[in-house]
Amino acid sequence: MNTENIMAALEIMWKGMAGIFITITVIAIFVWLLGRMGKKK
Repeated sequence: MNTENIMAALEIMWKGMAGIFITITVIAIFVWLLGRMGKKK
């Protein structure tokens, strides 16, 4: 196995995982804010 390929794959993987985590966090905050706005009415 080529360690350079493995390291490149790991770098791509952690960037993808970070992107997914950030996206889920932004969606969760947006849903939370919409829920708070809806409660006040």
